[in-house]
Amino acid sequence: MGLLRTILIILLVYYGLKILSRIFAPVLMRFAAKKAQERFGQQFGGFQNQAQQRTEQKRKEGETIIDKMPNQTKSSNEKVGEYIDFEEID
Repeated sequence: MGLLRTILIILLVYYGLKILSRIFAPVLMRFAAKKAQERFGQQFGGFQNQAQQRTEQKRKEGETIIDKMPNQTKSSNEKVGEYIDFEEID
């Protein structure tokens, strides 16, 4: 009788946790995502604010700044070797 009662208790606990996890898992996931978002926002926001403050300090009112990439000339090596035409042999 004791073995049957123990197996029944284990099954009830198992199915009870299974049902509760379906109910509370979305709530816990939202909470974890919110916390991760806050931490990421604090870390990224701190760097972004520092960068903005530095650029704002360097700029004067009415000053125009043009940021562009320099032209990169592609230099190809003309002496790469000779072309060999291959033929298949049967």
